[in-house]
Amino acid sequence: MTADTPHSAPAQTSLTEPDFLRVLKGARLASPPVWFMRQAGRYLPEYRALRATAPDFISFCLNPDMAAEATLQPMRRFPFSAAIVFADILLIPEALGQKVWFEAGEGPKLGELPDISVLEANVPFAADRLSAVGETLSRVRAKLEPNRALIGFAGAPWTVLTYMIERGSSNREHARSYAWRNPQHVDQLLAILVESTAQYLAMQVKAGAQALQIFESWAEGLSESQFRRLVIAPHQALVSRLVELGVSVPVIGFPRGGGGLSLLYAQSVEVQAVGLDTSTPLQLGRDIQKLRTIQGALDPLALRAGGPELDAEVERLLDAWGQGPYIFNLGHGILPDTPMAHVEQVLARVTGRGV
Repeated sequence: MTADTPHSAPAQTSLTEPDFLRVLKGARLASPPVWFMRQAGRYLPEYRALRATAPDFISFCLNPDMAAEATLQPMRRFPFSAAIVFADILLIPEALGQKVWFEAGEGPKLGELPDISVLEANVPFAADRLSAVGETLSRVRAKLEPNRALIGFAGAPWTVLTYMIERGSSNREHARSYAWRNPQHVDQLLAILVESTAQYLAMQVKAGAQALQIFESWAEGLSESQFRRLVIAPHQALVSRLVELGVSVPVIGFPRGGGGLSLLYAQSVEVQAVGLDTSTPLQLGRDIQKLRTIQGALDPLALRAGGPELDAEVERLLDAWGQGPYIFNLGHGILPDTPMAHVEQVLARVTGRGV
């Protein structure tokens, strides 16, 4: 069941297309499509067993057999509308020549940031060095049912750059300070990441990705001027470059932590959908929905907690945004200790809307 979107006449869609893609093109469904960020991961026992067979996390991501299996595991258990390829946003710095590894209990670690000349020299080869991700997508698409979509992704240039500058995880204060002190250098680095990411995402589409998500995981804490320079401008450049490369699949931009600036993002970047994080006010979501399809923003902590409060929160989001083009999702990734029964609880409630 579809109706016109509130923001424009919807693009022509086919009833044979996956619901997920129809909504990205502007359709409104009585029961919105649903997928969860990090839906493939440590909350699944089969994932933990598979991960234990890999020597390290990067090797795991770049092994098409393992990565395809990890991508498909949640699709076998749950009626998700879309699969997202199992990979990591830090594969790009690795392909550009910066050492990346993961330490148990500490997360990602990165080596020294290479010189601009080294990074630039590696841009033409980055996508080829990540061809294993393309192979993973091809294998998943061959096994995934036609009514379920396949999503490719990459980290946004600013988010990836924060890790490259800080050489690991933190509150990003050092990276934000660095951007104020070294604007020209940061702009050069962002340009390198825009081009390498565009080539990488174009390769994913050729391999079978039917939609793309740009994860701006560290949009929070930025002033408006820095948000425009570090988030909006690189996203605009990335989307434009994808068009130049012949990419026509829909793109979801996720400026997590952008707060009220998320509306400015929706007004400025030609993505087909905007991902909303946990803190998004309902009215802000409605305002963005007048411009774009929206996605999100269930609190992963509510999912972990379960119970009647989880049901109430799901209903609150559906009541607020379900009348427009909406993809049900979390406001951030699923937590590793989330009970699978709670995932089933949410899916039953969301998919039951259209019955």
